[in-house]
Amino acid sequence: MTPQADRVLDLFRDTGAYLQGHFRLSSGLHSSGYLQSALVLAYPKHAEVLGRRLAEALSGLTNGHTIGSVISPALGGLIIGHEVARALGLRFLFTERDADRKMALRRGFTIAPGEKFVVIEDVITTGGSTKEVIDVVRALGGETVAAGSIIDRSGGTADLGIPRVALETLTVPVWEPEKCPLCAQGEPVTKPGSRPG
Repeated sequence: MTPQADRVLDLFRDTGAYLQGHFRLSSGLHSSGYLQSALVLAYPKHAEVLGRRLAEALSGLTNGHTIGSVISPALGGLIIGHEVARALGLRFLFTERDADRKMALRRGFTIAPGEKFVVIEDVITTGGSTKEVIDVVRALGGETVAAGSIIDRSGGTADLGIPRVALETLTVPVWEPEKCPLCAQGEPVTKPGSRPG
């Protein structure tokens, strides 16, 4: 772990955002660790620094494309996405789930044909939400050229089909619910985060 990465994890530890226990993630997988980014991003000074650092890390990933906007999935990507957009001097949009739990662009946001985007998340585990945002951008005529997150908890294995960067990469064990050793031990599972159930 690099000294710079260690400082990112220190922010999570110092704010109580790196949780240990038995968790059901948004992906449905179970894990012994959870990163509650909202506890770090509740401090504007931390959000600003992380957003600026992520914007700098993205600079080499866009293959010369001029980025038009930053986009994030609600709810977890909102604050960090906004901070990255501010650091880059760009417009910020977000997607959210509709009544059918499908990711959609709402609230009057529009995408210009051929507009280039970077997708920003707080934490990537499987990359599922980011892929959904990429699909929304594509369906509306835009193009996603890169992605970034504060934390990549996949150990670098999440494949989005585009270049991506994270300020910290972790390998936190995850299991399918039926193969979860914590379930087998009778440990109660909790569902942290923004999505119900």
